[in-house]
Amino acid sequence: MTDAGATLRERLERDELLTCPGVHDPLTAGVADAIGFDAIYMTGYGTSLSKTGYPDAGFITMPEMIDNAANIQERIDVPLIADSDNGYGNATNVVRTVREYIKAGVGAIHIEDQTFPKRCGHTKGRQVIPREEAVGKIEAAADVRDDRAEDFVLIARTDARGTGDGSLDEAISRVNDFLEVGADIAFVEGPTDESELERIGREVDGPIIYNFVGDLGSSPYVDLSSLEEWGFDLVIFPIAATLSTIANVHADLSAFAEDPVAAMRDIDDEFNEQPVGSLHEFAGFPEVIEWERRYLPDDEQNKYDGSLGDDPETE
Repeated sequence: MTDAGATLRERLERDELLTCPGVHDPLTAGVADAIGFDAIYMTGYGTSLSKTGYPDAGFITMPEMIDNAANIQERIDVPLIADSDNGYGNATNVVRTVREYIKAGVGAIHIEDQTFPKRCGHTKGRQVIPREEAVGKIEAAADVRDDRAEDFVLIARTDARGTGDGSLDEAISRVNDFLEVGADIAFVEGPTDESELERIGREVDGPIIYNFVGDLGSSPYVDLSSLEEWGFDLVIFPIAATLSTIANVHADLSAFAEDPVAAMRDIDDEFNEQPVGSLHEFAGFPEVIEWERRYLPDDEQNKYDGSLGDDPETE
């Protein structure tokens, strides 16, 4: 992926809703990429939980998020859209944040207008910074994009709908201001029903994204055809891989606690039924072997003679 932003822009311009599964690390991203999607989303909640063990409540730092995003983008062949929380500070901090995500090679980020520490956009207790300050942060991000990587996609999110005194009026007004100062896509977090989604599609003056969180949050389940009808351009399912990982690991290890040998056989059988090949193939060992053949001296190949272990090339 040499220019993820340009590729993402091309895919967003298609006359269809761009649907992105959420992943939390290079492993889950590799699975999503093997299945085949036009873009993939890196969840902030899942990243925080998988890398630090803490929930999405402002505990994870900018370097940890960017490191995860860079490793995911390296692992996949499609553009990554990455959560960048609230930019990790004020507008001057946003300048560095956007520069670092651009260096990571991702296709897009979204920045929100929450205070610090921020929290998941579908939990109580969120607060937002004053509108003028929020607009300044998005303007700073847009200027960095224009200066460093014009095709990089900037998504501007507001959490104003879900604050104690929040309203959809304020949220729509904010994202329109964000679009005016250079955001590429507007992100109203937490609409509560279909009528609010219809209104967002009608009143936001630019491309829009829907955050499909399911039972975790306050936004409704809705048919993708309806989102297209209302004018949405992009939909993310941020915790799809995270919830799947927790649920499936819990089920497998519960069985493991009862009978480890039988459970391990079942896990092996279940894995072998998947179309990704062996674990070694999925992980990339054939590519490593090819690198060795191309770049190492011939006598380095002798290490394979008579050695024990799986051979990913013959599986």
